[in-house]
Amino acid sequence: MTQYFLTVPHDSATEPTMASMQEFDPAELAAVLAAVDEFNTALKESGAFLFAGGLNPPSTAKTVDVSSGETRVLDEPFVEAPAYVGGFWVIEAADEAAAVDWATKASAALQGRIEVRALQEAPPA
Repeated sequence: MTQYFLTVPHDSATEPTMASMQEFDPAELAAVLAAVDEFNTALKESGAFLFAGGLNPPSTAKTVDVSSGETRVLDEPFVEAPAYVGGFWVIEAADEAAAVDWATKASAALQGRIEVRALQEAPPA
């Protein structure tokens, strides 16, 4: 089975966080959180779930660069972009169609876009 990276894009201009989500309508937020919990439960029960997580926004990032032979630690993301990965799931699926099916369910739960990408497999030895 192939592992897939399902990502949750966020708008860089607003950098939503768990704290800022508290400003949403409480009923709408509760409904989304319940839908995501239901999605996570279905993933786990199917055996497709490997792990998941939410990421802090790019404004909190550090970029480490030793390419010049000297360590530089920058208080910035490695790239500026209009959108960024705010959260993710790593799942295992039989094929891309199955991964897209899980992403469709995640998109419905979050009411937003989900990107699907297969993880690279190690080359044969």
